[in-house]
Amino acid sequence: MTAKQYLSQAYRLNERINSDLSELDRLRDLAISLSSVNYDGIRVSSTRSTEAPFEKTICKIIDAEKKINAEIERLVDLKAEISGAISQLANVDEQLLLRFRYINNYGWEKIAVLMSVSMRTVHRIHASALRDFQPPA
Repeated sequence: MTAKQYLSQAYRLNERINSDLSELDRLRDLAISLSSVNYDGIRVSSTRSTEAPFEKTICKIIDAEKKINAEIERLVDLKAEISGAISQLANVDEQLLLRFRYINNYGWEKIAVLMSVSMRTVHRIHASALRDFQPPA
C-alpha cells in the first residue's frame, strides 16, 4: 500500500459513512410516510399479516444505525492511527499539511491559506511528505 492509499483510507471511510447516513434518512422518511389504500381490485379473503407495515423498515433502520456506529468507531480509530503515523515525520510543515489534508479533509486552497503559502508550495510540500511518509506495516 502506498503512502497516499494509506492516508486516503479515512477519507473513503468518511464518504461511505456519509452515504450510509443518506440512506438512513431515506429509510426514516419511508417509515413515517403513509401508504395509500388500494380501491381498484377485489380483495380476496386471506390470512392477514399481523405485523405493522412499517415494521420491516424500522428493522432496517436499526441495522443501518448499528452499521454506521461501527463505521464511525472504525473511522475514529483509523484517524488516530494515521495521526500517529503522521507524527513520525521530521518536518513540521509536512506533518501539518498531511493532517489538514487527510485528517481534516481540507481542500488544497484552504490548506494554502491556513499555511500562508502558495498553491505551488502546498503541492511541493505534499509531494515531499508523501516521499518521506512511511505507512505502518
